[in-house]
Amino acid sequence: MTQSPEQLCQALLDAAKQAGADGGDAMAAEGNSLSIEVRDGKLEQAERSEGVDIGLRVFVGKRQAQVSSSDTSLSTIASMAERAVAMAKEAPEDPYATLASADMFAKDWDLAALELADPSDEPSPAALQADAMAAEAACAGIDGITQVQSASAGYGQHNIHLATSNGFSGGYIRTGRSLSCVGIAGTGTGMERDYDGDSRTFQSDLRSADEIGQQAGRRAIERLHARRPTTGSYPVLFDERISSSLIGHLLSASNGAAIARGSSWLKDSLGHEILPSALSVLENPHRPRISGSRPFDGEGLPTQHRKIIDKGVLTNWTMDLASALKLGLNSTGNAARGIGSVPSPANWNIEMTPGTHSRADLVRDMGTGLLVTSMIGSTINPNTGDYSRGASGFWIENGEIAYPVNEITIAGNLLDMLKTLIPANDARSHLSRVVPSLLVEGMTLAGN
Repeated sequence: MTQSPEQLCQALLDAAKQAGADGGDAMAAEGNSLSIEVRDGKLEQAERSEGVDIGLRVFVGKRQAQVSSSDTSLSTIASMAERAVAMAKEAPEDPYATLASADMFAKDWDLAALELADPSDEPSPAALQADAMAAEAACAGIDGITQVQSASAGYGQHNIHLATSNGFSGGYIRTGRSLSCVGIAGTGTGMERDYDGDSRTFQSDLRSADEIGQQAGRRAIERLHARRPTTGSYPVLFDERISSSLIGHLLSASNGAAIARGSSWLKDSLGHEILPSALSVLENPHRPRISGSRPFDGEGLPTQHRKIIDKGVLTNWTMDLASALKLGLNSTGNAARGIGSVPSPANWNIEMTPGTHSRADLVRDMGTGLLVTSMIGSTINPNTGDYSRGASGFWIENGEIAYPVNEITIAGNLLDMLKTLIPANDARSHLSRVVPSLLVEGMTLAGN
């Protein structure tokens, strides 16, 4: 009989104890996914995967080892445990490798309130194909679109369980539904492409295929006849589509693992103002129907609401147990892990204080500058915060969009950039990172 993820975790822990481990934790994930891609009104590709993955971390004194497999037979579980214990005995001692104590574990969480899984039936391949074809047709129907590069729809469901040798056991089911489209406008060397898409926990929340296809087409058309602006220093407005990347750099720099290594441009900024005083960055892992929500972290600790930035001031680091011990602090319940990896700090749902003006207001008030809608590449110095990225978007003159631009580089220093942020009020509330368009008052732009 097939074992549940919970039963597999217990079998792994029992095998680890039998093999001589002092303790350990186990993860199991059972899931299935289906993706459909269409092209020119026909099915281009269909993929379905189903499987179970198991992972085991063992401790022998202050030594640890991690193993994983997709074979769930009892013989494989026994050999995994034996191999993990043997590996741990050869590993170097790590004074910070530990399990959470029993009094630290999450208790009495409310899965129903989180709405992590859509109870409706899994969509059929035909239904996914119909959505993808509708998005493709809507994009192709936009005047000026020369071809639709791809349109795809997908669905996934995963049952995840975590258990430890000292008493924690918990799990949840998560679903996801997605739809996307990429349109191409123009011909030859003048071709431009852009996309739109949506990803939700519940099918009923997904935007319509027509809307996604049409938006992808319109965005591609808007990028035609792009130029390169003159090199100089200008205000730069990061569109809401990509503005969360700026906050992502801040979150990476405030990650406890980076702080413990001493390799972060924020390492000396705890308790200091790094954003304008009107802005805060909050973490809320308990928002219903959001992909970053979860009742407990990868070490069984309760997730919690946090103020990472409070009125401009950096208040704490994002930590798992190991990074917290290294820093002489307490875990913030932010351990993330995969089936085959040990825990490391990561952020859950993030929300930034919105502004009082629309993106159009910020465009009007910036005079001459750059509106960035997409970026490629990334050169971020983790120690200094020096920032350089390839960008494209639209040139702003006299407070209005003048023409599209591409093949440019924007550069600055993140510490300086963050202190001048002006947010719009256009953040999409259903995203895991709710960040509005962000205006940076001055950056170096390399164009012509």
